[in-house]
Amino acid sequence: MKKILFLLMACMSLSTWAQRADYRIIPQPKSVTTDTTQVFSLQPSMGIAYDAGNPEIARNVQFLRQWIEEFTGVKLALTPDDKKAAVRFSIGFPADKKAKKGKQAPTLTAQQEEAYAITIDKNGILIQARQPIGFFRAAQTLRKSLPLSAQGSAFNAIDFPFTKIQDEPRFEYRGAMLDCARHFFPLETLKQYVDALALHGCNQLHWHLTEDQGWRFEVKALPELAKKGSIRNQTVIGRNSGVYDGQPYGGYYTQEQCRELVNYAAERYINIIPEIDLPGHMMSALHVFPNLGCKGGPYPVWEQWGVSREVLCAGNPETMTFLKTVVGELCDVFPSKYIHIGGDECPKERWKTCPKCQAKIQELGLKEDGKHSLEDQLQTYINHEMEAFLRERGRDMIGWDEVLEGGLTEGGIVMSWRGIKGGIEAAKQHHRVIMTPTTFCYIDYYQLKDQWNQPLGIGGYLPASKVYSFEPLVPEDLNEEEQKYILGPQVNLWCEYVGSPQHVFYMMLPRLDAISEVQWCRSDQKDFEDFKTRLPHMLRIYDRIGLKYCPKVE
Repeated sequence: MKKILFLLMACMSLSTWAQRADYRIIPQPKSVTTDTTQVFSLQPSMGIAYDAGNPEIARNVQFLRQWIEEFTGVKLALTPDDKKAAVRFSIGFPADKKAKKGKQAPTLTAQQEEAYAITIDKNGILIQARQPIGFFRAAQTLRKSLPLSAQGSAFNAIDFPFTKIQDEPRFEYRGAMLDCARHFFPLETLKQYVDALALHGCNQLHWHLTEDQGWRFEVKALPELAKKGSIRNQTVIGRNSGVYDGQPYGGYYTQEQCRELVNYAAERYINIIPEIDLPGHMMSALHVFPNLGCKGGPYPVWEQWGVSREVLCAGNPETMTFLKTVVGELCDVFPSKYIHIGGDECPKERWKTCPKCQAKIQELGLKEDGKHSLEDQLQTYINHEMEAFLRERGRDMIGWDEVLEGGLTEGGIVMSWRGIKGGIEAAKQHHRVIMTPTTFCYIDYYQLKDQWNQPLGIGGYLPASKVYSFEPLVPEDLNEEEQKYILGPQVNLWCEYVGSPQHVFYMMLPRLDAISEVQWCRSDQKDFEDFKTRLPHMLRIYDRIGLKYCPKVE
C-alpha cells in the first residue's frame, strides 16, 4: 500500500507543490540579504493590500497579481485590510523615515525616485517605494524571482525565503532603439518590445520612424507623406545584391496608433523618443515632395540599403517649413521631453553644387574655419533652427554625434555612436550624453561567431559578453563632474536585415539582458560568469511569454 501511494505521489505533477522563489535575477538588485533557512509561504486567495484610491498604484498591484498568476497559477485576492494581507504596498522609503524631523527633504535624483525596498519575513511581503514607479520596479523583481509552473497548472504555494532587497538604478537613462523605417512592425510587436524593455528595467524606447527606405509617421497636415512615402516598389534581396523581390512593401503608424503605444508604454514607465532623421535619410519624403530636393527629382523611395546622396535642400525656405510642420506634429503626438532629429550620415555633395544652398551659405555669412566645411556649417544651421523650434515647445533635442561637428547649443543632447570619443568630447563641453557606440551597443551585429548558421545580420560580431563589458562612464577620460553629463547607455537594433518580429527578438535577447546590467548595476557588481548562471531562468521566462531568443551566449 505504501509503495502504491508513493508511486501515485511520484506521478503527480511537481507543479502542484510549493516551489521556491529565487532572487538571483537580471538585472540584479543593488542589495539583497537573504535567509534561506526561513520562508514565507504565499498561498492562493491570500490578499494584496494597497491604496485603492490611487489609480497608478492600483495598476501596479494588478500587474503583480497578473504576473504571479501567469507564472505560478497562484491567484491572489485584493483586500483593503492591511493587517490580514500577505502582500502590502506602502508609500515611503525606509531610509527617508530615519531622516531627522524638521529638516527639508533633499531633492531626489531620477534614480532615487525609482527606488524600492522589499522585505519578506513571517508577516509576508512588504513593498515600499517613494513613488508608484518604484512599486512597478519591485513588482518586476518579484516577477522574475518566481518559479514557473507547467502551463495550465498551479502551485499549492510559493515559498519566498526571508529577504531584504533595496534597489535603485545606476543610470537615469536606460534605452533601446528599434528601427521601424527599413522594416515595418505591427503595433502588437511594438507592445511586446515595450514589455521586454520593462522586464529589464529600461525606461526609454528610441523609435526610429523615417528613412530613405520608408516614412512611417502620419503627418495630418501632409497626408500624402505617409501614404506614398511609406511604400517602396520592391526591396533588394540580401546585401545590395542587385536582385530585387519585385514586391511592394509599406506600412505606417497613424497618430492614433502612436498615441496608443505612448500610453501603453507610459503605464510601464517607458518614455518613447521619436526620431525623424534629418536633413539626410530623406528619400521617402523627397519622393512625395521632390521640390524639397536640390535636383528636383524624381526620387523613388529607396529600394536598397545604405544612405542615399539625395538630401533635403538646405537653401530652400520650404524645407524648414516642411521640417517644422513634421516635427511640430511629432511634438503633438509624443509627450517625450526628448525629440531625436537624427543628423547623422548626411552627404553634402548636392549642397556643394546647389545654387540655393550656396546662396544660403552666403546669406548666413558662413566662413571657412579650417575644421568644418561650409556645408558642414550649413547643416549646423539646420540643427540649430530645429533645436530652437523644439526649445519653444519645451523639448530637448537629441542628435547623433555628428551634431557636435559644427557646435551644439547648451540644451542639445549627443547620442555617441561612432565610438565613445564623441560622447567624451560632449561631456567635456558639458553637454548631456547617451552612450551607444557600435562596438558595444549595435545589436544588429551577429552575436555568435558561427554567422553562417544565424539569421541574417548586418555583419560584425558583438557577443553578449562584449555588451556586458561596456563601461559608459570612462573614468580615465572624464573627471567626476564631467561624468555627471553621461545620462546612460542604449542599445540599437537597426533593421535593414531584420524583417520579422521573431528576428527582432532573436537579435535582442539575451543581449538586452547584458545591457540591462550595464544600465542598472554598479560596475563593481558585474560578473559575467555569475550573469550566465542567472540567465537560464530568464530564458525560461521568454519561453513562457512567447519571445524568441538566441539560445547560446558567447
